[in-house]
Amino acid sequence: MRPEAFHPFARLLHWLMAVLILAMLFIGVSMVADLSPRHPVLVSLHKATGLALLVLVVLRIAVRLAVPHPPLPPALPTLQRWAAGASHLLLYALMLAMPLLGWAMLSAGDYPRPLGLPAIAPHNLQLYAVLRQAHGWAGYLLFATVLVHVAAALMHAWVRRDGVLRSMWPGPLRRND
Repeated sequence: MRPEAFHPFARLLHWLMAVLILAMLFIGVSMVADLSPRHPVLVSLHKATGLALLVLVVLRIAVRLAVPHPPLPPALPTLQRWAAGASHLLLYALMLAMPLLGWAMLSAGDYPRPLGLPAIAPHNLQLYAVLRQAHGWAGYLLFATVLVHVAAALMHAWVRRDGVLRSMWPGPLRRND
């Protein structure tokens, strides 16, 4: 039997990561555009938050695989079911790839890594340039995917009114009946 809503821990991880990802996107954009005295603070904050997100996404994937989650509404058209699955796979892939790309980029550039983490890529400035560009483009793709995800959640809440958003909403669940 599948639950009506996501497990409370899965919902906590979802909303914690949502806040951190949005913060990261804005910190990343500010960091690249800002060469003021606050730049080192933004870089440190970006690295620490990226590491936290890496830990959280690994935990989130484990919870997603281990804990039953609610099915999509039966009336959802096949194309929308496929789009939901594909967009979630893309979100998980990007949430995992972004911090790994950042870590590899720091390694290739021989920059300090948070908590003295080991290098995961060889010191190579050409590789650093490629990874930096990949990290940036993946950030844009993550932002676009998050916007589509939010739009789909709002469509489920306001147009379809099928309980999909309610199943992931933080706090106590209320019936819409």
